[in-house]
Parts: sequence; C-alpha cells; structure tokens
Amino acid sequence: MRSCQNRYGDCFRAEFGAGRHFYFLSDPKVIEQVLTANPANFDSGRANWILRPTVGDNSLLLLDGDRHQRHRQLLMPPFHGERMKAYGELICRLTEQVASQWPLNQPFATRPEIQKISLSIILQAVFGLTEGPRCDRLRSLMDALLKLTTSRFGFVMAFFPILQRDYGAWSPGRRFNQVMHQIDEELYAEIRERRHAFDPTRSDILTLLLAARDETGQPMTDVELRDELMTLLLAGYETTATAITWAIYWIHYLPAVKAKLLTELASLEKQPDLGAIVRLPYLNAICYETLRIYPIALITLPRILKVPMEIGGYQFEPESLLAPCIYLVHQRPDLYPEPTTFRPERFLERQFSPYEYFPFGGSDRRCIGAAFALYEMKLVLATLLTRYELTLAETKPVVPIRRGVTTAPKGGVKLIAKGQHSAVSTPIASLCQT
Repeated sequence: MRSCQNRYGDCFRAEFGAGRHFYFLSDPKVIEQVLTANPANFDSGRANWILRPTVGDNSLLLLDGDRHQRHRQLLMPPFHGERMKAYGELICRLTEQVASQWPLNQPFATRPEIQKISLSIILQAVFGLTEGPRCDRLRSLMDALLKLTTSRFGFVMAFFPILQRDYGAWSPGRRFNQVMHQIDEELYAEIRERRHAFDPTRSDILTLLLAARDETGQPMTDVELRDELMTLLLAGYETTATAITWAIYWIHYLPAVKAKLLTELASLEKQPDLGAIVRLPYLNAICYETLRIYPIALITLPRILKVPMEIGGYQFEPESLLAPCIYLVHQRPDLYPEPTTFRPERFLERQFSPYEYFPFGGSDRRCIGAAFALYEMKLVLATLLTRYELTLAETKPVVPIRRGVTTAPKGGVKLIAKGQHSAVSTPIASLCQT
C-alpha cells in the first residue's frame, strides 16, 4: 500500500477477481465525502461477501438498508452507557484470573494469553457463560476457527468458495465446515434454552437481544440471533486481543512510556471507580496511538457503488469498490509527524477528525463495539500494569504480520513476569474482587 501510494498518490486502483476495480483512498477530504455520502448509494453489505460462510446472511456486516438499520438499533444498547459499565468488574476479574497463572521469570508469548482473556470476556459478556461443558466447547471451537481463518491458506480460502468445499478427510474445507457446524449446534442450543427459560435479570448481551423488539414489535429470529452472536464473537475476540498485545509491546518497548503510565496510574485515589481509570488521559492516548500506528484493520469495511459518483475530482462508476484506507491515513506525515514513531502525546496535543483518525471505520458502518473495545483495552492494561512487573524477553523490534484480515505482532510479543508490582499502591484487580 505504501509503495502504491508513493507511485500513484492518495487514490489508486487495484484489481481483484473478475475485473472489479478496488479503489484505495487515503486523502481525508476524499474519505469525508465517502463517509458522509448517502448510505443508499452503496452496497456495503454485499462488499463483505467473504465473511458470509462464517457470520451468515443476517449479520450486521452483510446487511444494507432498512434491515441494517433495524439490526444496528437492536444491537446498540448493550455497548453503551450503564450496560457497558456493568462489564468493567468482569474484565478486571478475568484478566487477573488468566495473568495469575503466568510463569514467573520465564518467557511466554503474550498474544495467546491475551486471547484467553478476551475470549473469556466475550463469552461471559455475550452469553453469560463462565464455566461448564458448553463454555469449554465454544472456547475450543472458537480457537480452532481462528486458527483456520487466520492462516495464510485460510485467508485465500475466504476469497475462493471452491476451496471451502469438502474434498476429503484432510481438506481445509472439511475442517472448516465441521467446526462451523459444531459452533452452530452450540449457539442454537444456547438460544433455544435461553428463550425457553428466559431470565430478564441476566445482564449478558444474549438476554438483551432476546428481549429486544424492533419498531414493529418483532423480536429477532433464532437465525438472526445466531448470525449476530457469531459476528460479536469474531469481532470482539481476535481484534481486541491483538490491539491489547500491541499496546503491551509499546509500553514495555519504550521505558519512558511505561514510566509515564505508571505515574498516572499511581496518581489514582486508593479506591478509584473504574470510570476514573478509563478517563485517564495518558492511558487513553496510549490506546489511541496503538490503534493508529498499526490499526487492526488496514481498511474500513469496503463499499460497492450503486450509482455513478464524483468524489475528490475522480469519477467512479457503479460496482466500483471503495476502500478508505485506515493504515495509509494514519501514516500521513502531514497529520502525524514521524508517523512510524510511537508517541501517545500526539493525542494530547490535538484532536483529529473522524476522517483523519478512524481505527473503527466510520459512518453507519462504524464498528458497533468500538466503545466496548476501548473500555476493555484500558481496563486490561491497567489491571496488568498495576499488579505485575513485566518486561520484554527480547529487545529487538516486533514487526506486524497479516493474520486473516487483521495485522498482528509477529511472534506474539514475548514477556517475562517478575512478580507483583510495587510501584502502584492499589492494584486495579483488587477493586473488582467479589
């Protein structure tokens, strides 16, 4: 992408498949035109067709028009306000449970451990599952699905449905279909049981969705629930875990960043509420800079034009696929001086428009769980930094690699845990113990 931008400018075209033109856009003014245009001009759901075998036809990611608006309205409440705050203690407690098992004075890969935390959070927040056979099976199946879909072959398989077919015992297609079938069995069984014995006092997202009604008074069907639950599982697991891993790397790779963050955490009152933690300016800036320098998704969800449109002086024809490029915008030196340098202070010095900084996409396709993801990032980092003394096992720079449609740190970031932290008087996890 950098090479093409250097050669062709802020709008360049690539071709994928049968002559479809795929336009990468990295001028904030052009991106503003795209993200503020009438959503009816685009087939945004159809542009995400490679996700259909996993998330299904009724996923928010694949819907457009009235159906997209209906599902978005039904899914929005659990990710905002008091509902989201209710998950704070859960996040801290599950982080502590996983981290307490880390070996002392021995290198270990951070990313798989953060994935354990993130998956536990999403299983409990979405389903209310803390333990038991179904929780164990879903945990194992989601791990298997992630390994299939983020491998290099799995990434290629997503673009060519013929590779998803069952070609025998050792074919990736058979394994993918087996895993998806087993996941579906677990999801539909949970939906049926929870619908039959509905408990309105539960606070998990499945309970809220079962109770939700659209403007006509209609609930979501079992198939719609399955597809949206699958979307939340995938979107809230791998992506958040990767972002937290990157943040841990930068904090420990740059001593000045770590020292400044520890000072800020130590400035909290002895018994702070979780809201005070997530409002810490430097912690917030670290999370923002993490998502700037190596955004988890390199482009927004693409949009297929339904009508001719002039954008930024360019004429785009119907079926053109527009991809506002998060990575290239976040690397613009005119917006972010020394863009390859991790410097959280840039987010304390100025505010950026939603067309200059948009790690979660934008417009009506902005990630519905963006606020939850940032909330989780901050509380996981605060819990780990106030409880454990951690150091990088290797001092060489970590580089990004592609894992499916996301970018992740190569090698998973190896850490060494040296024991309890003495620099902060009140570990965050102690505030969440019940």
